Amino acid sequence: MDDGRKKAGRADLRDAALRLLARREHSLFELERKLKRKGWNKAAVSAVVQELADAGLQSDERFAESFARSRAEKAYGPVRIRAELGERGVDRALIERAFAELQVDWLAQAAKWYGRRFGDDRPQDAKEKSRRQQALARRGFDAAVIREITD
Repeated sequence: MDDGRKKAGRADLRDAALRLLARREHSLFELERKLKRKGWNKAAVSAVVQELADAGLQSDERFAESFARSRAEKAYGPVRIRAELGERGVDRALIERAFAELQVDWLAQAAKWYGRRFGDDRPQDAKEKSRRQQALARRGFDAAVIREITD
């Protein structure tokens, strides 16, 4: 491959990465994975994505804050949000920093979702109570919040 085509390919790769970032924030891991799936060279992808991160165009910290805020607004709990961020390759320290910025009342979030989902009526039996507790757990709320809401 001649030098001109190699540079054009790298420019196309950079443009593809920027298009993805223009739609929404992506973690470094996500961005690399998406570009590699599209058939771009792994070494070139890593280099271009790192350049974008160094230039401040991609930021795991911004991604973590944005993702955590978005999921919290959709009434997902901290356990699930942390797990989802981890699956997206975000470092544990960045996850904790994002949560420190978040300042969400998880009990209020869980109660709001619970009220929308189940209404004001109390569970009729232990089986129904367990089903509701499991629904809260799947949303990512911890045991203390679940007990507070369902007791």
